[in-house]
Amino acid sequence: MAVWSPCCLLAALLLLFGPGGAMGGFVTCGSVVKLLNARHGVRLHSHDVRYGSGSGQQSVTGIVAMDDSNSYWRIRGKTSTVCERGTPVKCGQAIRLTHVNTGRNLHSHHFTSPLSGNQEVSAYGEDGEGDFLDDWIVLCSGPYWDQASEVQFKHSSTDVLLSVTGEQYGRPIHGQREVHGMAYASQDSYWKAMEGIFVRPTELLKMEFHHTEL
Repeated sequence: MAVWSPCCLLAALLLLFGPGGAMGGFVTCGSVVKLLNARHGVRLHSHDVRYGSGSGQQSVTGIVAMDDSNSYWRIRGKTSTVCERGTPVKCGQAIRLTHVNTGRNLHSHHFTSPLSGNQEVSAYGEDGEGDFLDDWIVLCSGPYWDQASEVQFKHSSTDVLLSVTGEQYGRPIHGQREVHGMAYASQDSYWKAMEGIFVRPTELLKMEFHHTEL
């Protein structure tokens, strides 16, 4: 069995994964990221705490903390499809965002959110499988979702935009912000990919391998 030196191992990891988004590039399927609401400075978050009203499903919030592992989401193809790891996400493409720690998908439906009275956003499903209400369309400029750019997420079935407007919860999730769906666009609905593991684009890997062999 081959033994990798530390320098070679690091080079291999950087070939497979981007350096936490620091150098930019496209966001790809299979990447695990934190999403920052640019206006309110909170990251999209979930946890095994259910709403006390509405659907009673797992709650989705925004938190200020940067280091909470409950803010990681995996980018996947829309319901009943597979998006190959490393495939850049196109602007206008429908995706699922799966909460890494609980395996439930970002979800919305015609329930009223508890604080603002907008449309409830929850986490739904088991082991990454829910239903068609888990699909969100990435709205951005250009051909692909760029790591350096702010994007919007439009719910595929109800057309609301994933948003934060500043309402804060009390116990048991004191200080966390309500995340909800809004029917109109505003600065409250822009998000940016931040910390995480960014799988390098598949075609880029093929091109780099071909260049190495020349």
